[in-house]
Amino acid sequence: MFDLNGWLELRREWIAAELASLFPEVWPAPLGPALHYPLESGGKRVRPALVIAAWEALGGKAEDRAQVLPAAVALELIHTYSLVHDDLPDMDDDDERRGRPTVHVAYGAATAILVGDALLTEAFAVLARAPISAEARIALVGLYAEAAGADGMVGGQAADIGLGGPHGALDAVLSVHARKTGALLRASVVAGGLVAGATDAQLAALSRVGAGLGLAFQLVDDVFDHDEDQAPNVSQLLGREETMRRARALVAEAEAALRSFPAPAALLAIARYIVDRSY
Repeated sequence: MFDLNGWLELRREWIAAELASLFPEVWPAPLGPALHYPLESGGKRVRPALVIAAWEALGGKAEDRAQVLPAAVALELIHTYSLVHDDLPDMDDDDERRGRPTVHVAYGAATAILVGDALLTEAFAVLARAPISAEARIALVGLYAEAAGADGMVGGQAADIGLGGPHGALDAVLSVHARKTGALLRASVVAGGLVAGATDAQLAALSRVGAGLGLAFQLVDDVFDHDEDQAPNVSQLLGREETMRRARALVAEAEAALRSFPAPAALLAIARYIVDRSY
């Protein structure tokens, strides 16, 4: 049986070491601790893990991880920036994340805005330095910009805070999920393929897998939040049982799409974890 916990633990160590190496000399000096603060708060690191797992599914080896780590780290920077900004008083107004005060509580709202801006910008600097082909770097920049921008995560967050009015219908809720959560998760899986030099057919399969896992991830979250969310979520609209049935069906589709890949064990294990996890 594949040891997902052991696999994740090692790769989280890789990601943590890379994140710790960023921003070595920041001016003004007090900005440095604020930049590192949200990067040190742990988390599941699902997105960078998916980048690495997709790369390994196409034959990537641990000894060659310098090829894929920039793509994984860049995505974690984008995800972390989004959390810093989502927590702000004018957004979700959260005082705590992962058991610690949020960045705006610890350092002030203005600093939190700048921290988010710096993390997002650094993501693309990390990609620019990646030891892969120029074509792959350009493709990754386009992929991440689209997933994080107005047509992806930002658009989903805009709808989630009420721009455009309420979104209580199922199609509207699924559209928010596809952008706010699903876009970056899809990009994670595709990114691993781009680094590995995937064929067009393999990239298309990875895109379907990533989109399906992104939606499945959010569906399971909706089940966990069934009694907590104020705005209707999928579990409230369809019921817990039907929502989990849809999530499992999406994972089954991902498993079928990955059967032809050389080494999909880690990616398959993460897919199964998405529907089997508990909080």
